[in-house]
Amino acid sequence: MNTIHLTDGYKVDHKNQYPKGTQLIYSNWTPRKSRIAGVDKVVFFGLQYFIKKYLQEAFDTDFFGQSKIAAVQKYKRRISAYLGPNAITYEHIAELHDLGYLPIEIKAVPEGMQVPIRMPMFTIKNTLPEFFWLTNFLETIMSCIIWMPCTSATMSLQYRKILNRYATLTGGDLDFVSLQAHDFSFRGMAGLEAAMMSGAGHLLNFQGTDTIPAIDFLEQYYNTDCEEEIIGVSVPATEHSVMCMGTEDHEINTFIRLIEDTYPKGIVSIVSDTWDFWKVINEFLPQLKNKILARDGKVVIRPDSGDPVKIICGDKEAIFGTPEYKGAVECLWETFGGTLTEKGYKLLDEHIGLIYGDSITLDRCERICQQLEAKGFASTNLVFGIGSYTYQYVTRDTFGFAMKATYGEVNGIGRAIFKNPKTDDGTKISAKGLLRLDGTKSEVASMKEEVSKEEEDGGLLEVVYRDGALIRETSLSEIRKLLTINHK
Repeated sequence: MNTIHLTDGYKVDHKNQYPKGTQLIYSNWTPRKSRIAGVDKVVFFGLQYFIKKYLQEAFDTDFFGQSKIAAVQKYKRRISAYLGPNAITYEHIAELHDLGYLPIEIKAVPEGMQVPIRMPMFTIKNTLPEFFWLTNFLETIMSCIIWMPCTSATMSLQYRKILNRYATLTGGDLDFVSLQAHDFSFRGMAGLEAAMMSGAGHLLNFQGTDTIPAIDFLEQYYNTDCEEEIIGVSVPATEHSVMCMGTEDHEINTFIRLIEDTYPKGIVSIVSDTWDFWKVINEFLPQLKNKILARDGKVVIRPDSGDPVKIICGDKEAIFGTPEYKGAVECLWETFGGTLTEKGYKLLDEHIGLIYGDSITLDRCERICQQLEAKGFASTNLVFGIGSYTYQYVTRDTFGFAMKATYGEVNGIGRAIFKNPKTDDGTKISAKGLLRLDGTKSEVASMKEEVSKEEEDGGLLEVVYRDGALIRETSLSEIRKLLTINHK
């Protein structure tokens, strides 16, 4: 696909709509509103991928790498059929191809930083006056790509904060928390790229994942190596087809075969609600207790349906004393026992564990941890499978992301520009003029508007891309280190 096609249709002739003499357009990318209760900062992540994948790889191969005649003709053919013959001119596309690079400068805060709502994560402007049109021409593809990794990284950080808080409260192992939220979202995402970007956002705060391409994504675009550091890990695990093939009448034999023959040691996760989860918990596991305790490893039981809070913690509306009333964690404790943490909370024997991977949300995660604590159990008795129910039930509007122009120059004279719709609730009010962020590498302290060019050159927004070149790179380990500060 010709990369120059990657924009909204209404943008293709904005070059001729700006005032004559326009030489500079300066825009910023900002989360304008939070629709997640209690979240007033958003993690910045994904710009480096966008720059490498689109501004470099895609433009170099599919635009600059094509002959000028071919590239311009493809664009002209597309737009002529779209808007009609001679609806716009095409010289500016040919001139960009002649230039051979994108005359754009992007300044950004470090990836992994939490940026307060209504403050910019990056700014973008043209570096040559004749290409003023290019700044906001790129808005569509930038917005399309960058909102999701930012949003998923922010959502995963909220899980990390909850799980860290309850692990600390109940005396659980904080190192284990890195594995306590496992990404199951791949199959439910809106395409492969969404799965990779979102899965990478998850891995900024955790190490557990079933989204293998997210590991490839981070190695390719975020300077990491799975042989040098842990990017993402998992364990052998069954699915319902495995259990079904063993047949319902011989389900316990499938368990035996898995834990004795197929995986005699190490961790194995077994889906356990293919037919009757409570039968597995109340009948099969007590029969298998000695086999499980004798293994050099852990058997992880996975319920996969029902109300997660009730399945894990118990249903007070169920018949008193039944497995349903007690919940899975208490039932496992009664069978396998365990130890007490330093805070006095029950921790299951290391040979048995539990993972729940269906319809988990931040609210359900919080309630499960809350109820386990109330029952006297450490929160680290459970691993949460975080799927598309979290990572796909969001949009660009979850944090109100937008890229808007705030400054321009016409005939050498600068002008602060802004929008402030009277019919809006305040969300769409834009900043004004050149912008500056101040603070530390881990925290944004303030934003200034309508600053001078000299002031705009300082602060937290630093050049990461200019005229086709990636100026500043970051790595997964650097991003994780920055986010660790915010895990509490």
